[in-house]
Amino acid sequence: MGQMGIDPPIRYTVRVLLVDNLDRILLYKGQDPANLSDVFWCPVGGGIEAGESPEQAARREVKEETSLVDFELGPHVWNRQDKYTFNGINRHTMEIWFFARVSEFDVDTSGFSDVERKSFLEHRWWTRDELSITSELLTPRQLSTLFSDLILNGAPEIPVELGLA
Repeated sequence: MGQMGIDPPIRYTVRVLLVDNLDRILLYKGQDPANLSDVFWCPVGGGIEAGESPEQAARREVKEETSLVDFELGPHVWNRQDKYTFNGINRHTMEIWFFARVSEFDVDTSGFSDVERKSFLEHRWWTRDELSITSELLTPRQLSTLFSDLILNGAPEIPVELGLA
C-alpha cells in the first residue's frame, strides 16, 4: 500500500478491442482477488514490458489471453489514465487502446498468468445492444458509448484522450 500523498509509479499498459465480424467485442469478467465484491468487465490487455513497443505488447497480450496470433492489429484509438487498487496495491496506469477486427474464434485462456487465472472468471462476446443495457461495471465505464461510436463512425484520425477514469 502506498504512503499517503505519494502516487504509485505509473504502469504503461495496452488494451485491445477485439471485435468480430458481427460487431461483438470480447470482454473478460474480472474480480479483484483482494476484494471479491469488486467485479468488472474489461478487454484483453496488460503491461508493456521493458523493450516492447505498445504494438508488440498488444500482440503478446492477445496471444497470452486468447491464443490468437493470426490477426491484424488495427489503429490506436484511445489513451486513458486510471487510478485504482487491485490485489491490495494502489495502481496508476497509462493505457494505449487498439482496435482489431478478427474473425470469430474460440478463445483459449491457457496462456493466462497466475494472477489472471485467479482474477478472470469468464469471457464472452458482447453486442453493442448488450453493452448499452448492462448494469455490470464496464472498463472504462463509458465503454458502451465509446464502442458504439467506433463501430458507427470508425476509428478517430488521432487517438481520443479519455483522461482519468
